[in-house]
Amino acid sequence: MSAQIQQLALVDCNNFYVSCERVFRPDLKDVPIVVLSNNDGCVVSRSNESKALGIKMGQPWFQCKALAQEHGILALSSNYALYADMSNRVMAILSGYSPRHEVYSIDECFVDLTGIPHLKETSYQMRERVIAWTGIPVCVGIGPTKTLAKLANHIAKKHPRSKGIFNYNDLTSTQQENLLSRITVDEVWGVGRKLTVRLAEHGIHTVQDLRMAHLPTLRAGFGVVMEKTQRELQGIACIDLEDVTPAKKQIIASRSFGQAVHDVDVLKDAMSTFVANACAKLRAQESHASVIQVFLQTNRFRRDQAQYMPSLSVPLPQPTNDSLVVNRWADYLVGRMFKPDYAYKKAGIMLSEITPTTHLQSDWLEPSPAPSANLMTAVDALNKRFGRGFVKISTQGAFSQWQMRQERKSPNYTTDWASLPLVA
Repeated sequence: MSAQIQQLALVDCNNFYVSCERVFRPDLKDVPIVVLSNNDGCVVSRSNESKALGIKMGQPWFQCKALAQEHGILALSSNYALYADMSNRVMAILSGYSPRHEVYSIDECFVDLTGIPHLKETSYQMRERVIAWTGIPVCVGIGPTKTLAKLANHIAKKHPRSKGIFNYNDLTSTQQENLLSRITVDEVWGVGRKLTVRLAEHGIHTVQDLRMAHLPTLRAGFGVVMEKTQRELQGIACIDLEDVTPAKKQIIASRSFGQAVHDVDVLKDAMSTFVANACAKLRAQESHASVIQVFLQTNRFRRDQAQYMPSLSVPLPQPTNDSLVVNRWADYLVGRMFKPDYAYKKAGIMLSEITPTTHLQSDWLEPSPAPSANLMTAVDALNKRFGRGFVKISTQGAFSQWQMRQERKSPNYTTDWASLPLVA
């Protein structure tokens, strides 16, 4: 009896940030829209209408303004609170279809549908339920491996006849070869621009070329990761479904400032916010860090200004996830690096040497971490109940100069009582 073929679905939200905005603004249905990155700098999401007009992903907004004015393209600031909440709603729906699922990103989820009866009907039901319950359109790609599921999702998006659903497993071997021969290799999960150029030098231009490439040559030239990719394209699962998100080995919190910062106190204020965010993530995964690194950056795109990009790290006397302890060290490092003759555009902190809180070598010369742990637990509970930043570090929030620009931000429709839409 042959083994059952894995039916692994990748559910991907279409133009997710734009779709979230349209849920609460139906008047924008056919309007070309882009959503901008922090400080309204670059395009990070585009409606199909904007794509058709030639707007590129990651394109600086100032380059698009003439085109936007000509075609009436609407630009919106990123509304991360809204997008995160809408993502949680979508993922909650998808989790009901299988106990084995992996939230891969804010707008993507792998769902194991192996053994599900009436798979085709279930796939369409899943898609329609997400649209009906959240208003977010999604496409579903199904394959025997993660890489082929991603590829199937690409086909589901690009070909109208698929009606948003495509199952690679339904194809015969000949149909699979013909299909993969028509798709360029840059559409493969994990194959970027640089790898595409290198693969072309080896005569690999399509997905089928990569699938059938000489394995020893591929391994020698590109390493074990590319070998796994090839095996995944051949239907051999090499990338496991992660039911539980693994703890991060590094945590970075940083941000570009809304305007240049010249004052050390403003930098320390910003750093306190980054510390609070990073340590909250550290506690959420029940870990602590042994090393912190703080960095400052001037605007590297302003060649007319003096450049200065210092970075300092320090090993902590004892692993910790206490925001107050980390903030004291970060404050010290900012003071060490700061020079008044520079215009700072970005800063951040990185926590590393991360281990579980259950793995702690006690030091009799250091005080017990229990009191501070109880304090941080109370802080996290209050911030979860009343919103992030409800309880702050004392050095946090005194200055607003560094806060990012969000001049085009929509209301927080689902996370702020004052922003709830009203029906007359």
